[in-house]
This record gives sequence, C-alpha cells and structure tokens, in this order.
Amino acid sequence: MSQVGDLGAGAGKGGGGGGSIREAGGSFGKMEAAHEEEYFYKQQREQLAKLQKSKTETGEESGKGQTGGGAKK
Repeated sequence: MSQVGDLGAGAGKGGGGGGSIREAGGSFGKMEAAHEEEYFYKQQREQLAKLQKSKTETGEESGKGQTGGGAKK
C-alpha cells in the first residue's frame, strides 16, 4: 500500500477527503477505512478466484501442454 499517514486519521493524509466521516477522523474514520479496505480485499479475492477458475476451465494451467519442443518427426 502507498498510504501516507494512518487510514481514517482525517482529511489530507491519504490523498483526499474521502467523505465527511473520514474527514473528521477518530474512531469512526478508522472504522470506515477498515471497512473500505476489507471490501476491496474481498473484491480482489473474488476476481482472482474467477480468473483461476476460467483459466482451469480453458486448460491454460501453467505447464499443461507446454513441452518446450517443436513438432516431432
């Protein structure tokens, strides 16, 4: 992560306001930042799972079907 300062610690520390609750800082700001991080973490995991599933369904697993040689005579 490239966050400057603590998440939810107030306006201007992470590159922008992010809404009135996060601008105020304090416990609610930190809680909101944690919920946001959790949301994106779960979303990224779901995307990775979908990618892996589609990859195995199409037979593109690493090493599968790749022998490194040309056509045999």
